[in-house]
Amino acid sequence: MRVRHSLLLAAALTASATLAVPARADFKTPRASQNAGVTQTIGTTDLAVKYCRPGVKGRKIWGDLVPYDKPWRTGANEVTTFSTTDDITVEGQPLPAGTYGLVTIPGADQWTIVFSKQKDMWGAFTYDPKQDQLRVTVKPQPTEMHEWMLFTFDYTTADACELALRWEKLRVPVKIHVDVNGKVLGDARAAVAAAKPDDWRTPYRAASFANDNDLSPADAATWAAAALKVKENFATVSLMAKLAKKAGNTKEAIERMTKAIALGKADKDVLAEQIAPMEKLLADWSAQK
Repeated sequence: MRVRHSLLLAAALTASATLAVPARADFKTPRASQNAGVTQTIGTTDLAVKYCRPGVKGRKIWGDLVPYDKPWRTGANEVTTFSTTDDITVEGQPLPAGTYGLVTIPGADQWTIVFSKQKDMWGAFTYDPKQDQLRVTVKPQPTEMHEWMLFTFDYTTADACELALRWEKLRVPVKIHVDVNGKVLGDARAAVAAAKPDDWRTPYRAASFANDNDLSPADAATWAAAALKVKENFATVSLMAKLAKKAGNTKEAIERMTKAIALGKADKDVLAEQIAPMEKLLADWSAQK
């Protein structure tokens, strides 16, 4: 009995010790091709690329590691993705807002750039051309050596940019255009329609944007009048003066700007540097009479 008791005790202690051993800790190991990303805002539209950066590592890239005339994930690991928060045009062709797999088909003289609805692929092994949202063709360019693959947004303007892929001694440019004014004008119409009755700032901002960018004079006049109806102040009256001048009514423009300046000087929240440009406009308009 004493032997049996000792054996049972030993077994219990062994089981207890086994249970006390902590579980294996999980940990990450670095990828050979690290994750990367780049973003760019054009107007109010956000563009983004997420990708994994392979290295050259002494290998022949084009036509060898990356074969010609075959779909490529445009990087390493998961397929590279391209996102846009609004509708845009790519190489002159429309691309709806969304996230896409950025599949490319490299060629010696021409590349096909594919925006695929398959945004969750590993590599391009399951790529299906029937899932293409858009295909465009571009010309690759020689460039300085880049060991690690790189995406950048280059040559940015108020409404356009160029998405560029660089790797080894090749640069692949893709032209992107955003209808910034059309987008903001559409947003302005929606915002004015939803504005509260005592909100003068929303129609004022909408009218100012339209006027400053020479867009939709009818909307600008309607919105400016709506802002003035709610609040007659330096901002709303000076805007009405600018619209009158643009419409060719110099006399009305001078009268309204004179009143706007007086309102501004009587308002402690209006700074002298805000009034000075209006005084210059008034002087210029008066000289034209």
